[in-house]
Amino acid sequence: MSSSRAFDFGSVWLFSECSRAELKSILRKARPLSVKAGTVICDEGEVGQAFYVVLSGEATVVRNGRKAAEIGPNGYFGELALLDRLPRSATVKAATDMELLVIGQKDFNSLLRESVGLTRKLLVATAARLRSADAKALNAAVH
Repeated sequence: MSSSRAFDFGSVWLFSECSRAELKSILRKARPLSVKAGTVICDEGEVGQAFYVVLSGEATVVRNGRKAAEIGPNGYFGELALLDRLPRSATVKAATDMELLVIGQKDFNSLLRESVGLTRKLLVATAARLRSADAKALNAAVH
């Protein structure tokens, strides 16, 4: 799938600290997936086991029965499922036919076993994300 070569995994917050070589390793683990309009890609409450990148098409995100967002090309979802085995926080349903890249938790775990450096960079990116969320929450509480 040639369009998979065009996606920059470095644009995903989780992989933002990775080197070019590490990003290429991540891309090699990604598998193409075609889904038809109306397909539920992941269900709120189910245990997440994969991360998805949208190459083409549109998806609708529903949380607690309400539309929360739309995801289009170069969008992504499910990255936290690579880090834990907790229930999904939303349902994502294909609004149109879609082409996706998928990285399963098993493939991701093999990447981590192969590279301690990659693991460290993911921790740094996760800490930066947590600090940002903490600063936003503190700012909201003060104002």
